[in-house]
Amino acid sequence: MGRPHRVGVVGAGFISTAYLSTLADHPGVTIAAVADIDAARAASVAAGIAGCRALPVDELLQDPQVDTVLNLTVPAAHAPVALGAIANRKQVYGEKPLAADLPAARSLMDQAASFEVAVGCAPDTVLGTGIQTARAAVDAGSIGRPLSAVAVMATPGHERWHPNPDFYYQPGGGPLLDMGPYYLSALIHLLGPITAVTGAASRLRPSREIGSGPRAGEQVPVAVDTHVTGILHHAGGALSTLTTSFDAVRTTAAPIEVHGETGTLAVPDPNHFTGEVRLFALGADDWRGLDPSAGYVDATRGIGLLDMLTAETPRASGALALHVLDAMTSLLRSAEEGRRIVLTTTADRPAAVPLTPLKEWRAH
Repeated sequence: MGRPHRVGVVGAGFISTAYLSTLADHPGVTIAAVADIDAARAASVAAGIAGCRALPVDELLQDPQVDTVLNLTVPAAHAPVALGAIANRKQVYGEKPLAADLPAARSLMDQAASFEVAVGCAPDTVLGTGIQTARAAVDAGSIGRPLSAVAVMATPGHERWHPNPDFYYQPGGGPLLDMGPYYLSALIHLLGPITAVTGAASRLRPSREIGSGPRAGEQVPVAVDTHVTGILHHAGGALSTLTTSFDAVRTTAAPIEVHGETGTLAVPDPNHFTGEVRLFALGADDWRGLDPSAGYVDATRGIGLLDMLTAETPRASGALALHVLDAMTSLLRSAEEGRRIVLTTTADRPAAVPLTPLKEWRAH
């Protein structure tokens, strides 16, 4: 990367702590500035990082001392902030989803292409040893020809622990747009792009009660479906079944299972970077754990941005995020219209991540 790459962070909320723990002391990156709608919060974060300045959002987006904008705003602000960065010829790496809706995401990617600016997007958890080891097993033929997958995310809702959960229940939120990117990105890494979807959805109640923090007991209105399920058709012929829910209490289902002609893989939670991958081969008596064989070892949030700065083709790319958003919004539209929907985007299956030790990715 030459000199440390200068990053400006927009959004100093809950998730920024995880990113800054990875990036603030990385030798290849300098956190040059922080901005937030709450100026005092930005100032507090900037004060803890040597050489970092607290700036208004518009000034950060124009600042010549910022090369890449790390966009950690709420979903409704993802596209406006990214477009502001692109207009100033800056790269963007953002939290998921890429935008609150597909037209905004398409506009963002079109603008980035016009200005020849790179766009990256979370999740980057799929670049850790959990999903990448599972992918390596699929690619090595450990389960034979992949036929299907089942992915399940079921919780009672984030309002139980998040002190300000409002955005989870507004357009751009909900269990699918919030958590679906982890599962869909993992399924695309494992099985390739999606060609069509069929969905169904429901909403359990019109409001949610905040369970912690200074607003505990306050009711948050719900404007999105809180249980979404569907079938994904992959280009290679495999079918995935996806369930994302804020209306369940607990599940015993594996986060992801991939079934092939000669075996089944139990894949760890794609919301995390690590986890045991287990294989049950045809004719075996039990599951067998697989040693980590691929992925960034002990990765943490922000590895996707580092990958974007160093890889020939970013693995957590805007193109992949656009395809994931297309799949998610098409699932919701399918549920509303009661029909199968063919996707209008595709994305190359990202390059596999070779087993990369912590000391290696932390050093460059």
